[in-house]
Amino acid sequence: MRFGPGRPDLRGCSLSCLAEELARLGERPYRARQLFRWLHQKGAASWDEMTDLPQELRARLGERFDLYTLTIQEEHCSSDGTIKWKWRTVDGLFVESVYMPHGDSGGSGLEEDDVQDDEGAPRNRRRRTLCVSSQVGCAIGCTFCMTGTMGLARNLGPGEIADQVHRANRRLVGLGLGPAPRPLTNLVFMGMGEPLHNFENVKSALDLLLCQDGPNFSHRHVTVSTSGLVPQIRRLGEETQVKLAVSLNATTDSQRDRIMPVNRRYPLAELLQACRAFPMKQGRRITFEYVLLRGVNDADADAERLAKLIAGIPAKVNLIPYNDGPGLSFAAPEPARVEAFRDRLVRRNVTAVVRKDRGQDIAAACGQLAAEGGPGDPRRRKAGVEHPGNGPLAPGALPLSLEGRGQG
Repeated sequence: MRFGPGRPDLRGCSLSCLAEELARLGERPYRARQLFRWLHQKGAASWDEMTDLPQELRARLGERFDLYTLTIQEEHCSSDGTIKWKWRTVDGLFVESVYMPHGDSGGSGLEEDDVQDDEGAPRNRRRRTLCVSSQVGCAIGCTFCMTGTMGLARNLGPGEIADQVHRANRRLVGLGLGPAPRPLTNLVFMGMGEPLHNFENVKSALDLLLCQDGPNFSHRHVTVSTSGLVPQIRRLGEETQVKLAVSLNATTDSQRDRIMPVNRRYPLAELLQACRAFPMKQGRRITFEYVLLRGVNDADADAERLAKLIAGIPAKVNLIPYNDGPGLSFAAPEPARVEAFRDRLVRRNVTAVVRKDRGQDIAAACGQLAAEGGPGDPRRRKAGVEHPGNGPLAPGALPLSLEGRGQG
């Protein structure tokens, strides 16, 4: 990844890429693994930290590469243990990540959806999840999401995506909230941006984060969410082993067109066909996320249609009562309506849980991330201002690859 004439970001390089670069410098093969571990296992923030690499080598690498490291602009702690970080990128943009603790060392406190989303893990394992961003802003323009009001400033590079995890790990160790070097146990790509709209960089970041010489996350503990980019869903299933979540939120095309413009390009029939074709290897199942909007998609008829739409797909449904966003004209259903909706799904043999969103008191819950105060924030953005990378896209102004309904 480069900004203008700058040098590539070393943190975005794969282990094989580092091996090639170091071979060109005449270094022994073991140096590549040593360097990779500094970058992605120890999360080194500067060249000076890499104390067992020769100073001359560090200087030569510094001449050829930049080492992009996110810095904490703001940290907000919720009463429920959630932490939201606003990170500043090297070019002065802002993205947010959210840390969510689950359960305790004795195994109590794990919610039903936590257990179901963590196949293969010990039931008494304390889960520490990071919600990761993939873009500065978002081009998809979902009308119930604060990030969707920002438009798209640019994609995050592989190193910037991975570095959210490294900075969070280091901060959690510093706060005494988990064992070094990697307190985090789970990752969900559900932060700012549409991960599959930045597919190549997200896939490269996944390779870094799942690497044994890096953080070594298990693919069973990583979930990538999408608003419904059908071709990329196919690629995610074929090229990775991570889990898939689909932000569905409606049961008819007319309904989904209004709240999720991406549906005009990939309507429900195409989206669900891609879900049915998604490889369900190694115990995979799809999570369908369904934000409940009062008077929009929360009727009994919606629950009935939802059950029919996903019938036969190995899946579960996460019901998410809407979280308030400034200037957005939606409201959450009453708790009784939420439970009635869930009960109707359960009676149709659908595994459905109501997500207990954390961090609402710090605007860290689902749909509330917007990197307030930075470039791309709708409260500050000026029309026509360019940012590095892709350049800004207005909210709901889909890229050419997503416009129009028709051919998949």
